[in-house]
Amino acid sequence: MSHTAHIPSHRKPRLSTAKNVLRAGVAGGVLSTIAVAGAAGSANAAEPVTETTIQMPTLSAAQVAEATEQAATDLQQQAQQDTAAQDAAKAAKKAKTDAVHKAEAKKKAEAKAKAEAEAKKKAEAAALQRASRSSARTTLNAVPASSVSNIGGSSSSSSSQATGSAASIVSFVKSHIGDAYVMGGTGSSSWDCSGLVQAAYKNIGVDLPRVSQGQSTAGTQVSLSNLQPGDILYWGSAGSAYHVAIYVGGGQFVGAQNPSSGVVERPLSYDQPTGAVRVL
Repeated sequence: MSHTAHIPSHRKPRLSTAKNVLRAGVAGGVLSTIAVAGAAGSANAAEPVTETTIQMPTLSAAQVAEATEQAATDLQQQAQQDTAAQDAAKAAKKAKTDAVHKAEAKKKAEAKAKAEAEAKKKAEAAALQRASRSSARTTLNAVPASSVSNIGGSSSSSSSQATGSAASIVSFVKSHIGDAYVMGGTGSSSWDCSGLVQAAYKNIGVDLPRVSQGQSTAGTQVSLSNLQPGDILYWGSAGSAYHVAIYVGGGQFVGAQNPSSGVVERPLSYDQPTGAVRVL
């Protein structure tokens, strides 16, 4: 054998550089995949993932009918509830209106009761005045007739003794005896008490206040024992008289008395006046 004969080497042949790089890359990728898989496995072991599958139920015809009927029932109940709510609202509104009406009725009733009480009070006051007048008439009737005939200083025919303006006043009021009494009346055929007196004086060119209160202070106050035809008689107090008339002589007066009597001539004893004023 030659000394130069080929002796096989016990070392493995070298891989090329490209193959080494390729192997290293594949090994690295495998190791990375294993690492990721291991981490994912640990995470999955800590928090298990539950997957839910939603499956839509299949309804039968009976179930559909039942659902429809239930929906209709619900709608009907809702409608009934709405109707009940509306009825309750109407009832509440009506109750409120009724309460207002009752309050108004109560207020009117109280006002009516108050008015009736005032009317009763006035009626009682008028009754007292009438009683006072009646007492005065009784006292006057107790006086001898001769004394009565001398009131005003004249006889029963003293109206014929009135002269001048006084005679005109007496003639005017006597010409309207029988005319109607009308509250606020100023002629020519209907009068109230002060309207007739004012017209009688206006007939001679004398202007008097329109109402009895003013007429009772329009002249000089005179005593009832010293009356003259044409004097203004008043009932009540001077400045607040509630009735007036004209003294015509002979113990008589003419005045618009009331709606039932109208304009009349009466003796002083019929309704004794409180006082008198003389304008002329």
